[in-house]
Amino acid sequence: MHRNQAVPLSQTRRFTVWSTFLLFGLIPFLAQQGLAQQVQRNPILIQSNHVRTTVPLRDMKEVPVLNTLKEMPELDEPVFAHVSKQKDAVAQDITTAPPVKTQNLLSFSGITGVQGGGYSPPDTNSAVGGTQVVETVNLAYAIYNKTNGSVIKAPTSIRTLYVPLGGLCGSTGNLSDPVATWDKAAQRWVISIIAYANNFSSNALCVAVSTSPDATGTYNLYSFNYNNVLPDYPKLGVWPDAYYVTTNSYPNGGNFSGAESCALNRAKMLAGQAAGNAVCFQRSSSDYTLLPADLDGTTPPPSGAPNFEVDLNANSSNQMNLYKFHVDFVNVGNSTFTGPTLLSIASYTDVCINTGRACIPQPSPGEKVDGRGGKLMHRLAYRNFGDHEAMVTTHSVVPTSGSATAASRWYEIRNPSSSPTIFQQGTVVHPTISVWNGSMAIDKAGDIALGASASSSAQKPTIAYVGRVPSDALGKMESPFVVIVGTGVQVGGFNRWGDYSSMQVDPADDCTMWYTTMYYTSNGSNWNTRMNSFKFNNCQ
Repeated sequence: MHRNQAVPLSQTRRFTVWSTFLLFGLIPFLAQQGLAQQVQRNPILIQSNHVRTTVPLRDMKEVPVLNTLKEMPELDEPVFAHVSKQKDAVAQDITTAPPVKTQNLLSFSGITGVQGGGYSPPDTNSAVGGTQVVETVNLAYAIYNKTNGSVIKAPTSIRTLYVPLGGLCGSTGNLSDPVATWDKAAQRWVISIIAYANNFSSNALCVAVSTSPDATGTYNLYSFNYNNVLPDYPKLGVWPDAYYVTTNSYPNGGNFSGAESCALNRAKMLAGQAAGNAVCFQRSSSDYTLLPADLDGTTPPPSGAPNFEVDLNANSSNQMNLYKFHVDFVNVGNSTFTGPTLLSIASYTDVCINTGRACIPQPSPGEKVDGRGGKLMHRLAYRNFGDHEAMVTTHSVVPTSGSATAASRWYEIRNPSSSPTIFQQGTVVHPTISVWNGSMAIDKAGDIALGASASSSAQKPTIAYVGRVPSDALGKMESPFVVIVGTGVQVGGFNRWGDYSSMQVDPADDCTMWYTTMYYTSNGSNWNTRMNSFKFNNCQ
């Protein structure tokens, strides 16, 4: 749901109270240096409705999907004009690197555009559980056997899951932006999507939490009422004390008014109880597309650690914001949203900044497609190694050498609980092929993978991944493994692409990576998706 616009003046939809740390009485100096942190209090409360299903998903009457191509509504995106006048200091020509040290495993086709209801972009996402893989797109889901890729549940309208809720989620609303997640500690599936009225006068977040590790079984269903504010582009992170959901707020579907972050009561939702109120903090229009930390691995974050959330700084092309969200569901007034801690990063220029949303070329007759600039991409993958914490994420930038239009900048943030820092960063550059719409994860051995789309005027959209092992030089990736070379280009797809992809870690061995994204097998608008698993050689 996106269209570019100039950044509006700060707008908020509800009154919030701010307070600031008094540190040595040097607030003016610290503010000038970008070091002062604000503590946002008095959270917004969003009411929820709850239905516990008694019929397994596999037995539900399926809602039919449409088989005609439609574009998801476009909303005005803020443009922060991240422009660097410097050469990219962390650029790496990926074609000169040694081969990535992985063994590719399973690769199979996922949902297609017709099966998904014909919506563009597909918002491709998947989650990996004990024995199954769940894929979601606009507007369908499917369930696969993760051992051999066989279909357990054929692509079905995602509305089917939420019918028992009624209202916007189950009956009357439009749906968009699904995210599937596996709660590793609880071994449950969490599937979210937004619902909205035609005129955006009423809006909701719909969340389904499975009652078992079987994605075809029963679910606890919840809807959170955002009233007249569209909670666009939701991303959900699993954390021990809550499910954290970040969205971009559009009152009445109009101008962007700021990012919002909400904590949902995970314990009650897992127990099938009424979830009560979501505890939320609305940010100003200078915060856009926050990402919540999403826990990987078997080691939880330090006891009592807040959820960490990041976005690109609106006012600088060489800073990233880090926030800490502490929620208290018992004494809601004790909940706080603290930050930003400003993390220094290599300067960059947003892709497509001077050409509108669509600038990534394809071979003729393909149209130019969305570069996904100006935002960090799903996920902010978190892992606690014991001696340090690590988070990884990526976004699309303009390469400062070669003829490609886009490159993928990536980051590893360490120790967000204590002394957060950018431990390493790099920009994956191909001299002639654009690399964009990426997603990242890190396995238990510290290996890092970045999956992405790749395209040029001579190269049809292709799926590939790069990676690195801990012994590699900091900021360097090994050369790509090509998952599949597309045999078609997008034509008549409204110039959309993405809006996101998904890199996940298999909980069974905490080594195997699963990357899911879109591509084309023939010219047109009927997109395809692909799920691909692989493993670094040294992860056992």
